[in-house]
Amino acid sequence: MIKRIAAELTVRDHQVAAAVDLLDGGATVPFIARYRKEATGTLDDAQLRTLEERLRYLRELEERRTAILVSIDEQGKLTDELRAQIGAADTKARLEDLYLPYKPKRRTKAQIARENGLEPLAELLLSDPATDPRAAAEGFLNENVADAAAALDGARAILVERFAEDADLIGQLRERMWSRGNLIAKVREGKEADGRKYSDYFDFAEPFGRLKAHRVLAMFRAEKEEVLDLTLDPSDEGYEPTASGLSASYEQPVADKFGISDEGRPADRWLCDTVRWAWRTRILVHLGIDLRMRLWQAAEAEAVNVFAANLKDLLLAAPAGQRSTMGLDPGFRTGVKVAVVDATGKVVATHTIYPHVPHHKWDESLHTLGKLAKDHDVELIAIGNGTASRETDKLALDLIQASPELNLTKVVVSEAGASVYSASAYASGELPDLDVSLRGAVSIARRLQDPLAELVKIDPKSIGVGQYQHDVSGSKLERSLDAVVEDAVNAVGVDVNTASRPLLSRVSGITDSLAGAIVAHRDANGAFGAREQLRAVPRLGPKAFEQCAGFLRIRGGADPLDASGVHPESYPVVRRIMDKTHTDVATLIGNAQTLRSLNPAEFTDAAFGLPTVTDILKELEKPGRDPRPEFQTATFAEGVHTLGDLEPGMVLEGVVTNVAAFGAFVDIGVHQDGLVHVSAMSQNFVADPRDVAKSGDVVRVKVLSVDIPRNRISLTMRLQDEGEAHTGGGSAAGGRSNRVPRESSGTGSADTASDRGARPGGERRGGPGGDRRSAARPGGDRPADRPGSAGAQGGAPASGERRGPRDGGGRGQGHNQGQRGGGPASGERHGSGQAGQGDRRGGNPGDRAGAGERRGGAPGQSADRRGRGGQQGSRPAPAAPANSAMADALRRAGLLNDKDGGSAKQDRRSDRP
Repeated sequence: MIKRIAAELTVRDHQVAAAVDLLDGGATVPFIARYRKEATGTLDDAQLRTLEERLRYLRELEERRTAILVSIDEQGKLTDELRAQIGAADTKARLEDLYLPYKPKRRTKAQIARENGLEPLAELLLSDPATDPRAAAEGFLNENVADAAAALDGARAILVERFAEDADLIGQLRERMWSRGNLIAKVREGKEADGRKYSDYFDFAEPFGRLKAHRVLAMFRAEKEEVLDLTLDPSDEGYEPTASGLSASYEQPVADKFGISDEGRPADRWLCDTVRWAWRTRILVHLGIDLRMRLWQAAEAEAVNVFAANLKDLLLAAPAGQRSTMGLDPGFRTGVKVAVVDATGKVVATHTIYPHVPHHKWDESLHTLGKLAKDHDVELIAIGNGTASRETDKLALDLIQASPELNLTKVVVSEAGASVYSASAYASGELPDLDVSLRGAVSIARRLQDPLAELVKIDPKSIGVGQYQHDVSGSKLERSLDAVVEDAVNAVGVDVNTASRPLLSRVSGITDSLAGAIVAHRDANGAFGAREQLRAVPRLGPKAFEQCAGFLRIRGGADPLDASGVHPESYPVVRRIMDKTHTDVATLIGNAQTLRSLNPAEFTDAAFGLPTVTDILKELEKPGRDPRPEFQTATFAEGVHTLGDLEPGMVLEGVVTNVAAFGAFVDIGVHQDGLVHVSAMSQNFVADPRDVAKSGDVVRVKVLSVDIPRNRISLTMRLQDEGEAHTGGGSAAGGRSNRVPRESSGTGSADTASDRGARPGGERRGGPGGDRRSAARPGGDRPADRPGSAGAQGGAPASGERRGPRDGGGRGQGHNQGQRGGGPASGERHGSGQAGQGDRRGGNPGDRAGAGERRGGAPGQSADRRGRGGQQGSRPAPAAPANSAMADALRRAGLLNDKDGGSAKQDRRSDRP
């Protein structure tokens, strides 16, 4: 096991062995990665997470191996050869192949045939094809075998079972089918209208190896909803049938394995027919189940990885820091909930205003906000991205313009999971005197100050940045997301004197109950003055202290090292450094010149090697350093407010809101994201768009084309390409900036992400996709043109705020985490009529009816349909599925020509669980 993991990670055996010992001893991955580098040979957290997952799999494999050996041994059928084969099995699939003949099963036809004495007949015909089958069968008739036909049927059942349970043969055919086969989807008769969101799969075929994760998940869901019929085609195209009339790729290997060939002997034809029967009725069915499971598991793993990557970006988004903030939770009829928190996050004022329809108390609301901002020295306004976000952003903009002396900055932030938090038991305890509706505004304000500290209060699954998250394994998703949260919290560090219980519970070595004990001790005895005082907390023993101490910060304590990432066990090393430099701790910390002049090797000993000492010197140089990006702002182009203001060739500054497999979506301040296709991201080949741009990056892009009727914007980051370019207020220089968008003054307004329709758990907010540009839906107060969607892989902005004003900006650095990997495979079509991804905090991802939604015109399938069978290589790939995660992002960018809008709203409601 150790050797296998070491080979997979390309590291040495002793590194893996040390890591396994530490994990088994209760150490966490963050602790091992940071404070046990000598033991593991500097394995990083990513390697350790992979090691941890593989260790879990291989241990499960060993448990299954043991159970199988016991089962076969109890049957008295365990030979030395079989034991060796089982011992050598390196995958669960191989193990199950070997176990198949011995697996307890219901009474089969083959078993009945054996009981009726027909196994010798099967052996005779297989070993001596010169035997006449019918004549031989006459000798095996009895009271249970009426005639020769019955006897031959029984003999065939015995051979079919033998062929279908040969482990080596099944393994060979499985891999052959995986490399050559196709997944075929066909719409069920009469389901075209109801299943139009899956229209891209109504006539679809693609090789197993080229199927994208989002497509697999979409098709399996459509099959579950009885819209599609899925078939696994083994594909024997290009191979002529053999002389025996058997398929060359699949049936002939079965015949070869058991020495069967058609040489004109009496039993040859019967045996060849038996091979065909075995393949078509047993082996193909078995392999079909296996390969469906393989497809699902691969897609599931990708979906979990996407969710984890997006959650990490969201958690590690740039914090605004300790600045007085006003949180606005937008709403129409129920009003805009207002909460002001001071620099520490303490609630100092709340209010509800009614600026929008049907109340129209605009001026009164402006006055109220202005007074609150002045009374509490508000610096930032955080606007939730749900219903009425656009209108509320306009209100904040009017306030900024009317009161420039307040020097306010407004930012649209994600409401993802805010209402889940509002109704939680923790929120009730934290904000007992606040109405549930006002708690959401508090959360919105605090998540701008420190996204990590606020978002850890919410179940990661409720943040809704995942693709098909309700379809994948709950345990796998939870395990992966918990690991992401744990890594993020420990990478940043936690102030033990201000941290909430949920935040403390994510620190290495601290359970939820222990976090509660720490908070209770802090409340009863006052702030901790030193890390050593943590030992006085009930149930915080030596092991827990070892695991957590280095990640807990005590600012303003007696020992400056307690505010750093230096572990208390390493304080003696710091003392030696102090002696060497003849300085005290306060002088040494931050003294880069002195620290860089030191040779780390001089301070190593048996306990602390070079990696640890090097880390200590770096930490002393910048103690308690925060790995998150700095909260910065940028400005959108003045005078560019709508699609009508755009012209081809214009060079603008924008904010990357989402990165998908097929490119990046960029907010350029016109209430409609533009798409930079992967081919337009660089002059060089781009394998992964995230290598070029990440969510939150400020980039300069050039407008290639604008399609106002379809709300399409095509952009490029290749500014030097041919075509006139004028800045339109942006810079003409291309490339990527480290700045994040700033809300500037102007005439724009923020936009809304989604309806506030009821969702499970009370979540009603717009998706984490941020600030979606939309107009009011006729006849109601919900936005109609909701191009964005949360939780979408490969295009739908996943979480975080979207930029608010038309000529303003929003917060960057990871607050619009989209999901990677969900784009079309090849030949991305921008005009397809897919449906949107619908995982908006509680809804099932992909359950959003897209074709026919929102924009007039017929739901369009991609014009480039992939052919079936042998034509696959000659046609472009089909567009992404109708319910794909990518579809919402495309819709948000105006790249869908959806029509028949009347039924979309109904579909959205009915699809919610």
